[in-house]
Amino acid sequence: MINTLADRIRGLASLFWREVAKFGAVGGVAFVIDSAVYIWLFSGPMHGSEVWAKAIATVVASVFSWVANRFWTFRHRKQANVVREAVLFAVMNIVGLLIASGCVWVAKYLLGLNDKPSLFIAGSVVGLILGTIFRFFAYRFWVFNEELDEEPAFSHDHELIEAHHRAKAKAIHATSADAGSDEGEEAVKRR
Repeated sequence: MINTLADRIRGLASLFWREVAKFGAVGGVAFVIDSAVYIWLFSGPMHGSEVWAKAIATVVASVFSWVANRFWTFRHRKQANVVREAVLFAVMNIVGLLIASGCVWVAKYLLGLNDKPSLFIAGSVVGLILGTIFRFFAYRFWVFNEELDEEPAFSHDHELIEAHHRAKAKAIHATSADAGSDEGEEAVKRR
């Protein structure tokens, strides 16, 4: 039972860290896409419209991020209902954006930091880190939350999860059997 539990923990940790690594890679590429599109737009076709340029760059990077997370990072958890998944993804991204904006608000209005480097650090470092942590868990548990499928690349993970369920059932059975034998022993002692 201990070995089965250890296998389960190792399997889940392995799956978790693979998802974290893939999520980080997707986020890094999305950041590059966002920055490149933003710089291209505000220095060229949208010169003078930096806010709209940033909005378009964010949408392009978000679409890339959704597709990459759906078909790579969380491909073993993607939902059958694509529209629902896309809407949840958009909502979680809006919450992540509010987290980053909230960090800027705290820095500016509560801490009184008005210089550009402080506000940049608040929004693009602290806000990015907190928003990314939120997004990972939101994607993992709410957006891409279907059970593991039968893709060959994830068959081992699926086996580990099934082994965990069997070990858990055995542990519950063993615990109830031990409790039952203790009750039986107490009944014999009382006789």
